[in-house]
Amino acid sequence: MDNRTNTIAGWVLAGCGLALGLSIVGGMVFHGERPEKMGYAIEGVEAEGGDGGEAAAVPIAALLGTADAAKGAEVFKKCASCHTINAGGAAGIGPNLYATMGKPLGHQAGFPYSDALKSVGGNWDWDKMNAWLTSPRKFANGTKMSFAGLSNAQDRANVILYLNQQGSNLPLPAAPAAGAAPTDGGNTVEGASAAPGAANAIDAVAQDVKSETGDIANTGTPASGAPSVDPEAARKGARSEK
Repeated sequence: MDNRTNTIAGWVLAGCGLALGLSIVGGMVFHGERPEKMGYAIEGVEAEGGDGGEAAAVPIAALLGTADAAKGAEVFKKCASCHTINAGGAAGIGPNLYATMGKPLGHQAGFPYSDALKSVGGNWDWDKMNAWLTSPRKFANGTKMSFAGLSNAQDRANVILYLNQQGSNLPLPAAPAAGAAPTDGGNTVEGASAAPGAANAIDAVAQDVKSETGDIANTGTPASGAPSVDPEAARKGARSEK
């Protein structure tokens, strides 16, 4: 090996050593860690020290008094690819939702509801609908519904008020006393939808520290014979597998 080759090899080795050194120093100076205060909210990322989602922190009855049905109609557009809400509307991937509030879970004749949802039992009251919209998968583990959920409590209140105005018209619940927790109306959870340590379907959502549902993949299976597939659900499901 001549002097020219030795010189080139030496410079190459020196360059590699310099690059490695700079990388180590850069890592020490510019180390990455979670900031003490997030610059803006990131969907699916919880604040450190958080002990639960909005479903547990804010009873839905406390939000319904200031809810806006017109805003709820806008939120419902996320649901429109799977559900109709007009009187006599056809079922799609999901059942028609006209006059759903106050009705038994799985009430629409002929629609193939999952056993997980049917096993919850009871009627669609305010707390059940709030828990369901927070996290369908936690509310009824094994549900066919692929929608991840609505992490914003006010969005849920708005869309629930809108749902109620579409043929149900239940009276709004009284605002709860400070610190009051949502109840399940005395209905227990059985079978596939029961969550470990949870007393009922609402409790299964409230206990889950990730009930802010932006991090839940859309992994549900559309109902048999469904005419379409929710494109947003498909995109989120594909991202979760990467």
